[in-house]
Amino acid sequence: MTYTEKTKISEVINDPAFQSKGRLLFPVQREYMSGNTLGSLKLTWYSEIDADMTVTICNHLKERAEAGEKIFFDIYSEEEKKADPRKNDTGLWYFKGEPGSHFAVCNAGGGFAYVGAMHDSMPHAYTLSGNGYHAFVLIYRPGAQTACEDLARAIAFIFEHAEELQINTDCYSLWGGSAGARMAARLGSYGTAAFKEKAYPNAGTVVMQYTGLDEVCGNEPPTYNCVGTSDWIAPYQTMKTRIERIRRNGTDVMIEVFPGLGHGFGLGRHTKAEGWIGHAISFWEKQMTSERKRI
Repeated sequence: MTYTEKTKISEVINDPAFQSKGRLLFPVQREYMSGNTLGSLKLTWYSEIDADMTVTICNHLKERAEAGEKIFFDIYSEEEKKADPRKNDTGLWYFKGEPGSHFAVCNAGGGFAYVGAMHDSMPHAYTLSGNGYHAFVLIYRPGAQTACEDLARAIAFIFEHAEELQINTDCYSLWGGSAGARMAARLGSYGTAAFKEKAYPNAGTVVMQYTGLDEVCGNEPPTYNCVGTSDWIAPYQTMKTRIERIRRNGTDVMIEVFPGLGHGFGLGRHTKAEGWIGHAISFWEKQMTSERKRI
């Protein structure tokens, strides 16, 4: 069966192709979503939800799963899940790239109350994969600390399995929107060892959307930001100020501010933000080139 906008979300969740992981395509905390079909899906705090992209992603993952490809990875062992049952609701959705290409981890927001992946990270990963990069979507335990611990574990998992997945771990990138942007920024600045994992190389680029983070520790990697001027959750002035502080530390940065856009526009298709992800990818590729020159 091919999904359409009229397909019920429950049908996707229970599709045997996803082997019981279909529930993690959508928020586990169901009170933060509404709508019973792919076309009517709504997520708390998000705007510009693209029904066509939702259908495309679900069909893409289903087709790959039915073709026998690996599309989901558990990042915790069964013993760890028994010790903390919330870890049953974690893992990585995998959007495969070209052999030997770099990787990105995409982190959705949701106010650290839920994970809005279907709008705030899966479209990004799908686009990155289409550009040849390996892209992972992290489903994490909501909470500022646990989310970062799960991201640290995800990075560790990818490094540990990089050879079999044919992934280049140089100059990897961390992406995030809203709360997910805070996660990307914290791991980008402090590294995996600050969050209960052994030390792995820090990210070569952080890509952040609409977050009110103002902290600058002086160890930020090259950073791309984008935000709308009508965002009442993440004021664009705060993001501009932080970017300028990072720039003054001698770090490469880029920010795009879109007039009239509110919070949570995701890819921003059919809005003033359309195309921003191409600019972010180019910014990341610039850092890859710079790293190769240093080597």
